[in-house]
Amino acid sequence: MNVVESHKNYDPRLRIFYLLAAAIVLVLLGGLARLQLFHSDTYSEKEKQQNQRRILIPGPRGNIYDRENRLLVGNRPRFSTVIFLAELRREFRVEYINLVRTYRDAGTPRSGRAPCRVCSEVEVEARAAVVQRYLDEINEAIGENHQIDPLELDQHYHRRLLLPFPLLTDLDQESFAQILEQIPIDSKIQLHTSNSRYYPYDSAGAHLIGYVSSTNELPATDLPGENLMTFNLPGSIGRTGLEHFFNDHLHGKTGSEIWVVDPSGFRYGEPVQSHLPVKGEDLVTSIDVDLQQVAERAIGVRTGALAMLDIQTGEVLALASKPDYNLNDLSPFIPRTVFQQIEEEGGWLNRATQGVYPPGSTFKLVTAIAALRAGTITPETTSYCTGRFQVGNSSFPCHRRSGHGEVDLAEALRVSCNVFFYEHSQTTGIEAIAAEARRFGLSEKTRIELPAETGRMLVPDRDYKRRVHNQAWFPGDTANTSIGQGFLQVTPLQMATLTASLARGETRTMPTLLRRNEPLHQLPKSEPIGLSRSEIESIFSGMAAAAESGTARFAQMDEVAVAGKTGTAQVRAKGGTLHLAWFVGFAPIDNPKVAISVMIEGTDLLDNYAGGTTAAPVARELFEAYFAKNPVAPEYASNP
Repeated sequence: MNVVESHKNYDPRLRIFYLLAAAIVLVLLGGLARLQLFHSDTYSEKEKQQNQRRILIPGPRGNIYDRENRLLVGNRPRFSTVIFLAELRREFRVEYINLVRTYRDAGTPRSGRAPCRVCSEVEVEARAAVVQRYLDEINEAIGENHQIDPLELDQHYHRRLLLPFPLLTDLDQESFAQILEQIPIDSKIQLHTSNSRYYPYDSAGAHLIGYVSSTNELPATDLPGENLMTFNLPGSIGRTGLEHFFNDHLHGKTGSEIWVVDPSGFRYGEPVQSHLPVKGEDLVTSIDVDLQQVAERAIGVRTGALAMLDIQTGEVLALASKPDYNLNDLSPFIPRTVFQQIEEEGGWLNRATQGVYPPGSTFKLVTAIAALRAGTITPETTSYCTGRFQVGNSSFPCHRRSGHGEVDLAEALRVSCNVFFYEHSQTTGIEAIAAEARRFGLSEKTRIELPAETGRMLVPDRDYKRRVHNQAWFPGDTANTSIGQGFLQVTPLQMATLTASLARGETRTMPTLLRRNEPLHQLPKSEPIGLSRSEIESIFSGMAAAAESGTARFAQMDEVAVAGKTGTAQVRAKGGTLHLAWFVGFAPIDNPKVAISVMIEGTDLLDNYAGGTTAAPVARELFEAYFAKNPVAPEYASNP
């Protein structure tokens, strides 16, 4: 009876229930196993993204040296005081409660705003009060009265909580020492040392060296934590000059730290991973800082530019532009007043590579080569200068109104006779003259290692005038171009490369700001000029005579023979005409070592500038400085 009753009390549906329950448990266990075994990496990565943060640390920039390994740009220590807001959480909370009680007890209205906004304002005020107390410790140590900017602090709290908050930056060494001595060791104030660019020679080479500015865009190649929320400590990036052109070379390798943070974003413990930053590569330039300083002193307070090249290698020994600026005034940042002063003075423009000007009579060298190659003149060809030359219905003056009489090519170069070139440009033609200028690279960039080299240089011809001005080309245009006036526009660096090429007997010189280590025979050659020996000698003879007794005599030295050519170009200005003083030349004549181009720009209608009296003396100072350091053999020292 009991057995029968027992069977009757058993419910078969329970069996189905147990099976379903078991199936559910198995599904849950299977899902858990799948998550644990097959998707653990995914969830682990998500956990890291929620609980870890990455900080990128910039690498120090590499140094820049001159050709004799003297430091042109380095890094100086930059002292700061910082504080980590994470360490002040308890103080923030206590100050917030105290402020709330104070306002409540005083019955101070909070402008009827929503409660959440009121709380937010009190939190900002509380954080600012706490941080200000620490800043006041520093103020007392150095005898100053710096104040916290609550808005800046609030932005840092919400956007860069993981990074230290700067209390004072770029402290001088005396203030840093005072803080170090007076702030307790256990203080939450930390002394931080970073680096800023330092320029031992102040303004020397300002335009070619360039400056840097702060950036938060740091390269993080091959660093772990790419998917983590990342914060950057400020780094620097080159904005102009070599600093910009070689930024990737100088930049340095970024380091990183990975920290564990709590849900509020506060870090704790030690970094779970750390990679130290690496200093950038150094750069050795072709510049001789001694010559660079001489060049800038020689130009002085005037507006102008200068380039000196090694004739055989194309290395730039000096590249000056005035007005300029003290690079240390731009580091670690550019104050607004400094920026405005440089802007007003026109100091941002690198006139050696970014300014374009008519070259004046220095271009007669190109006209002479074009005429010789075209066969329209020989070294013995003469013209009779009466002081003027008639081209069509126009009379073109020579700079010597009484005339030069009968002159051949060498004499025309010595005295810079306009009439000789007016006359023979008419038979040579603008196409031949323009083609010769292009052969020497005057229509294109030099491709020197500097950013923003201008592309506005211009070698005009018939097609240019028709295309741009919708006008025909006239014989008078050819006459103007033959003496470096009219539409012609070049840079001072281009004229230096032309002079170096002429001295070497070739048509192209590729200037470089890097110290070249290749033997001379391995350097690339360019097309020969294509003149006979007697034709070249007639040009060199005229340039030598110009420096000895002609228009370029103020460039001549006592010990070394110079070949030179001056020019005085005119540009229209409001109310009259401004003058540009030019000199190009090389030395020694029989064994050319260095070529130079000088341009001094008149900025006032009263500036009485001329190539022979204004630019040539500048060239002489630089020639003398170069040969004082690099004496020549006696057989090359005197005039031929």
